[in-house]
Amino acid sequence: MMSMPTIRTMIWGRLIMIKPIALVLLLIAMAWPIQAQIVADDPDWKESAVPPAPAFDIKRLISVDVSAQSQLQWGVDGETITITPSDSVVRYVIVARSASGVVNAMYEGLYCKRGEVITYARHNKDSGWVNVSNPEWKSFRNAGGSRHSAMAAKQGLCDASAPPGSVRAAISKLRNPSQDNVR
Repeated sequence: MMSMPTIRTMIWGRLIMIKPIALVLLLIAMAWPIQAQIVADDPDWKESAVPPAPAFDIKRLISVDVSAQSQLQWGVDGETITITPSDSVVRYVIVARSASGVVNAMYEGLYCKRGEVITYARHNKDSGWVNVSNPEWKSFRNAGGSRHSAMAAKQGLCDASAPPGSVRAAISKLRNPSQDNVR
């Protein structure tokens, strides 16, 4: 013979169902302000005027380890690194070389605070620097982001979510990268 559930067991069963839902809603409500701070960290931020792409020299490249599977060798010319105090953008020339000797260079900027990269110009050996027609800031932390930029940031062009303290510090970190530089 099957017994009828008591009011107590019915209420307890409903509470058990409600508690996880309430807990999830509470956690979402608590996390909302944190998420808003990450997304809207500085709504008034504006990038300063971008200087023209600098000359680079492949003899001055500091190696950037992008991936063991990469067919390209990557490096940053340390003499092209600048840090603009007014907008905290780190600008530099990064070069990719193939085993056959083909060289591609990009003039990029990193906004470490947001984990974003922008490509201002690409170098063509026949015509020199060619400006990107509509440069846009894009995340380098997402899977679809720019792996070489993310690794350059991690290996020294960013100090966690801030620009390095100086160009000298950036060069030193690139030459001796640590694994926890960008979080």
